[in-house]
Amino acid sequence: MNKGSVCIDGTSLTVVKSKKKKFSVSIIPYTFEHTIFSTYKIGTRVNIEFDIIGKYVERLLHQLKK
Repeated sequence: MNKGSVCIDGTSLTVVKSKKKKFSVSIIPYTFEHTIFSTYKIGTRVNIEFDIIGKYVERLLHQLKK
């Protein structure tokens, strides 16, 4: 996953760091206080959504530039 956005439990967040098999996001205080994130504990299961079509389009465009 390249930097972009991801939706976690219905809240869209910006990816700030990404590696091959993991990514991290920053949650601003307002979002933390006004969403379910303040109830999370280590190991909490979440629903993660991302735009898979955008990922493939980006890969295709990168290959076309070669």
